[in-house]
Order: sequence, then C-alpha cells, then structure tokens
Amino acid sequence: MNEEAQTGQPSLVVNAQYVKDLSFENPNAPKSLMQQSGEPNVEVGVDTSAVKLEGSTFEVTLTIRAEGKSGEETLFMVETSYGGVFTLGETPEEYIALMLYVEAPRLLFPFARAVVAECVREGGFPPLLIHPVDFMALFQERAKQAQEEAKKAESPANGSSENKFEFEL
Repeated sequence: MNEEAQTGQPSLVVNAQYVKDLSFENPNAPKSLMQQSGEPNVEVGVDTSAVKLEGSTFEVTLTIRAEGKSGEETLFMVETSYGGVFTLGETPEEYIALMLYVEAPRLLFPFARAVVAECVREGGFPPLLIHPVDFMALFQERAKQAQEEAKKAESPANGSSENKFEFEL
C-alpha cells in the first residue's frame, strides 16, 4: 500500500504528457529581426481545461498564448496547448476540481513553458521565460465567475439560493 493511500491524501498520477498543438507566427520577419531594439512588450495568457476520459482518468490541457510587440508592430505570436493524461487516486469529491485545475497544470507548466521559450528562440528572438503561474488564483477567479454567472441565470421563480459551482468534466 502506498503512502498516499495510507494517509488518505489525494493522489495524482501522470500517465502521459505531450504537445497537443503548437503555433508560431513571425509576421514581420526578417525586418523585425534586423531592427530589434530592447525587450519586446509581451502579453501572456494562460488557460486550463479538463476532460474525463474514463473512470478516474482525465486529460488536462494547459494553453499558453503570448504576443510580443514593439510599439504597434507585432513581432511574434505563439500558442501551445500542452496536454497530460492523469489518473486520480482515492480523491474526495470536493478535491477533484482542485487536482485537475490547480495541481495538474502546475505539473505541466514547466514543460509547456520550455516549449514556448524554445519556439520563440527558434523564431529569432530571445527565449520567452514566462513567470510561474498561480493556478490556485486562476481557479478561484474561475469559481467566482461561475458563481456570478449562476446568480445571474437564477430566476426568482425557482427559489434556489444555494451558492455552488461546478466545473464540467
């Protein structure tokens, strides 16, 4: 019997991880590469999703989008979807969403970040080193948005005042 099972702690097993999708655009090359001056202004967006495959096995996808600009000129755009197949051990129902939307993306992030950095470097720019992401804050923000949407959708006729959110799997 493993230690997690003995302590009753949730467990998460990584079965596979992979680049699911990758796109890089260098729309103004070679002009933009010859006129590089200073660091580009880079905007980064991160998203996560989870899909139940079978039983307690899920595919979690971490999507990272970044766009580098110099003034109004777009230097590069990169987007990757990095996936992982995870199996949940004995996990209480209330922790499943946390495992899939916080812990699994935290495990995938260093690999997805490396893919983005290498792709940008191969495009002729300095590697893009994305700062660590607070997946718990992202999860909490999503939960808050889901609760607000549920309140808006709730009609006075149904009389329900329960505040609860669910991530669809």
